[in-house]
Amino acid sequence: MPELPEVEVTRRALATALEGRSLRVLRVHEPRLRWPVPRTLAPTLAGRKLERIDRRGKYLLWRFEHGVLISHLGMTGSWHLFTDARVPERGPHDHIELNFDTRLARLTDPRRFGALLWHPAADGEVERHRLLASLGAEPLGPGFDGEHLYRATRGRSASIKQVLLAGDVVVGVGNIYASESLFDAGIDPRVPAQRLGPVRCARLATAIVRILSEAIDAGGSTLRDYTGADGARGQYALQARVYGRDGSDCPVCSAPIRRIVQGQRATYWCARCQRR
Repeated sequence: MPELPEVEVTRRALATALEGRSLRVLRVHEPRLRWPVPRTLAPTLAGRKLERIDRRGKYLLWRFEHGVLISHLGMTGSWHLFTDARVPERGPHDHIELNFDTRLARLTDPRRFGALLWHPAADGEVERHRLLASLGAEPLGPGFDGEHLYRATRGRSASIKQVLLAGDVVVGVGNIYASESLFDAGIDPRVPAQRLGPVRCARLATAIVRILSEAIDAGGSTLRDYTGADGARGQYALQARVYGRDGSDCPVCSAPIRRIVQGQRATYWCARCQRR
């Protein structure tokens, strides 16, 4: 599933290519995504200028003067960019096309768990939308630090790994990045979140920012379907220190990397480096 780094890599590519351009036409080849694509979406956006593309958690916010187009990549989605002169034939999983003058953005989503919804300006700030209102802090934003993590985990008896994945404390720290961040911070993924004191929370917050930033620089992670807007595969998984490396030597202490399952998700960790 594309997480924050993959979505941010996509956002940057789309923003560079499309911001300030007018949308000539939006084509919906398959409206049956996670939620049905609104029937009125094409005429609502035709001829309108895209002002900018922001991100909130794993949602892309395409901002027009009269509202915001909300998109989510789901489990297997990717946006791809093409020029008019080099648009390949549409495949069976290419469901949406946005034609901006000489550039075309195409949404590919084999499992159709992604989303494309419209939030009109008349409905108020898009951050109040039901999909966005309960999201946690942006880990790369000014409101996220050790103090926030400490306050938000008081009374949380679930493991810190599960709390990171829940998305209501901090957004976008997916399975790979949670394992890597906890290793970087030297924290046992099984420890109850409420047992982390201010010092370990500060260490973990710093690790989360560092790991996510490294992942963005590497183009994200490709495990199955995700590719960037230029078709490139994310390379971060190749430099991960614990994720997917059970049985290998820890890069710090040479103890074997272990694998456990938490909430039906695999967790990778070093029992020597990450003590309770």
